[in-house]
Amino acid sequence: MTLSIGLSVDPQHPQWLELAREAERVGVSSIWVPEFWAYDAFTPLAAIAARTRHVRLVTGIAQLGARTPAMLAMSAMSMQHISGGRFVLGIGTSGPRVMEGWHGVEFTRPVRRTRETIEIIRAITAGERLAYPGEVYQLPRPGGEGATIRSRAAACFVPVYVAALGPANLALTGELADGWIGNSFFPESSEVFFGPIGAAAGQAGRALSDLDLAVAVSVEFTDDIEAAGRRHADGYAFTFGAMGSRKSNFYNNAFARQGFGDDVAEVRRLWAEGDRAAAAARVPVEIGLGTNLIGPPEVVRERLRAYRDCGVTTLRVNPVGGDLRESIAGLEVLLGLVNDVNGISQAGG
Repeated sequence: MTLSIGLSVDPQHPQWLELAREAERVGVSSIWVPEFWAYDAFTPLAAIAARTRHVRLVTGIAQLGARTPAMLAMSAMSMQHISGGRFVLGIGTSGPRVMEGWHGVEFTRPVRRTRETIEIIRAITAGERLAYPGEVYQLPRPGGEGATIRSRAAACFVPVYVAALGPANLALTGELADGWIGNSFFPESSEVFFGPIGAAAGQAGRALSDLDLAVAVSVEFTDDIEAAGRRHADGYAFTFGAMGSRKSNFYNNAFARQGFGDDVAEVRRLWAEGDRAAAAARVPVEIGLGTNLIGPPEVVRERLRAYRDCGVTTLRVNPVGGDLRESIAGLEVLLGLVNDVNGISQAGG
């Protein structure tokens, strides 16, 4: 098993197109564009497709509910056509704060919505006439004037990756998806995620190794490991305190299942009381260090080996360093370390 590197490129970065092009040149395997409440993911990826030749292009992630499944399929087929078959559709349900606050779409039945969306996309991209009697989506609408329609675009295969943290959505990923998009992830507790994915994959007649298992990390090359870990840990205060609603926070639940339940609950309490500094200080430094690649190259190499050995196949990294030159230099160092680790793997070590 080998490890590959994907790069997350945010169009708000002043040199985002140059960064994507240079990242392909130095050897990243995929370019990921996020979607939250700034730019959409598809338009920047189309621009990147026109300026690259080989790298895979991934939405990381397109938010379910923001578009109909048919619109997602249309956008995916457009991207697959203009990129020459390099596109991967990464999808996720986001959460109630974004879906209800930003899109005005009720956040209900996320796992069922994910299943039906994948099945509808697969039918459309396969060139089938669309008729789908789902629980969330009924196509055509019952009692309406709609017709069963077949796409006029040529049929094509679109890999679908699912962003999932909860057990039910992880199981759905193992059953249906071509890849998993993960975060809040420690290699040491990978079974929390890979257990449900692998079990469902097995029930569907395939293996965990049939999926691309992609995990998001930040990278910081430094000799001051403790200070860097502290900075990254501080950033999780927003995740624990503000991401999600009062009723649910998928990130908090994922960390709780990995042994940090009391810590997360306390950070959330401090954040809700308005003490943001105390909330940040309360995040264990182990979270900052354990979920990222931090340290001098020899330390980062060992963490890369831990990700590879637990089964991760793709690490989706944020730009390493500040400006374009620093980011590409950092990527080259990281890719060299990955080549070292993969070389050891291929030699049986």
